Amino acid sequence: MSQTSQHFIQGRSRDASDGATMDLISPITERVHARAARGTAADIDAAVAAARAQLDGGAWSTMPGSQRAILINKLADLVERDADKIADMDASCIGRPPIEPRLLDLPNAIGTLRTSAGWADKIEGRSIPTAGYMGIKTLSYTRREPVGVVGAIVPWNTPFMITSWKVGPALAAGCALVIKPSEETPLSALHLAALCQEAGIPDGVVNVVTGVGEVVGHALCVHPGVDKITFTGSPEVGRLIQRAAGDSFKRIALELGGKSPQIVFDDASLEQAIQGCAMGLFFNQGQVCAAGSRILVQRGIADQFAKTLAGAAASIKVGDPAQAGVNMGAVASKAQFDRVNRYVRKGLDEGATALVGGVAEHGTGYFVRPTVFANVSNSMTIAREEIFGPVGVVIPFDTEEQAIALANDSVYGLGATVWTNDITRGHKVAHAVKAGAVGINCWAPIDPRLPWGGMKSSGIGRECGLAGVHAYTEEKVITLLLP
Repeated sequence: MSQTSQHFIQGRSRDASDGATMDLISPITERVHARAARGTAADIDAAVAAARAQLDGGAWSTMPGSQRAILINKLADLVERDADKIADMDASCIGRPPIEPRLLDLPNAIGTLRTSAGWADKIEGRSIPTAGYMGIKTLSYTRREPVGVVGAIVPWNTPFMITSWKVGPALAAGCALVIKPSEETPLSALHLAALCQEAGIPDGVVNVVTGVGEVVGHALCVHPGVDKITFTGSPEVGRLIQRAAGDSFKRIALELGGKSPQIVFDDASLEQAIQGCAMGLFFNQGQVCAAGSRILVQRGIADQFAKTLAGAAASIKVGDPAQAGVNMGAVASKAQFDRVNRYVRKGLDEGATALVGGVAEHGTGYFVRPTVFANVSNSMTIAREEIFGPVGVVIPFDTEEQAIALANDSVYGLGATVWTNDITRGHKVAHAVKAGAVGINCWAPIDPRLPWGGMKSSGIGRECGLAGVHAYTEEKVITLLLP
């Protein structure tokens, strides 16, 4: 077991104020594989003070965007250098095959930092013509200023990538951050903070406090020195954060859960659709907010599609990712293992048919089997609630209009996919589906240049792209009376 990881505050590693630590449990072996500081409200006070000092007269507060861009690009270089190490950190914490973060998470994180660096010296105001002020001509213009100290609360499923989604744009805008990583996956955020220091970003700009949400997360949300909270996680926790931050009118961004539909029309390339639907269901053990777990298939091909998808699921080898041939690891925790099994039992109890998979037995490690349900209606629990595991449902539809209605019959609206060879239909359905991002013949096309976020219960605000940078600014209006 490695040594205990400490907080990173004002450029230094620190123990928790009371010396407390927490165990990190391997989902593969169920043994302690690392320890981290178990933070307190006092630790949040120290981190916020460090961030605030940089904005109130510190070097960061006067650094031009062109210089911030250089430092963020240096940070991207260092992340690229350590990409394999970071991928292994995240994979070991949540039991996933390291190849997945190497192929997706780390390239996306590096791209996010580089894209953010490109925006750092291009955050522009506007000159706005008006009718004047009481008959006197005026010059009115706006400037975008950093929102201030950002509290970033990060989930466990793709921790480094999502941390980068928050850090890159916030640094580009000139903000300072206090990061609260998930208690399951604190290691990569701490490494990122150390790389920020190595890149030359002033101490105190990026701070990391590890610990449990009820203590550290809550302290961050209610802290009077924090100007914005950005959170990625469940709608249940998102509601608590919104209430906690509401008393002080903090700016808030929430990227929450999903129950994303994948709509398969009978004119689609079935091979492409099967591969895409399987990726949308089973990538990262299904522990993805945008997982395409509601598969709506035109009735004439629905039965065969479900059987073929089940065959793809059956070919997945589940086990310790260190073993040859394994392409799906464990879910992240015992709580997650129990949650997925509860939903599988609920599906069976409500009359759905498990074509493959089913309830998992608990041996050593939190391994669940990829599961595909048929004979599902959109009113069933497994079709309505986010499972956050490798469990999908196949629901037949008859017409385009019915497919759109089924897709939109959900409290969520994060992502969606349309599988069709009719490009007109693809665009028409994409426009009609209520989701923040829709892929046509591709699942979850996440790119650092594109804004990402949800509608309805899937969240508030956008991350990544120019919209993600602007989200860390306030637009100020200045009006000058002209003589």
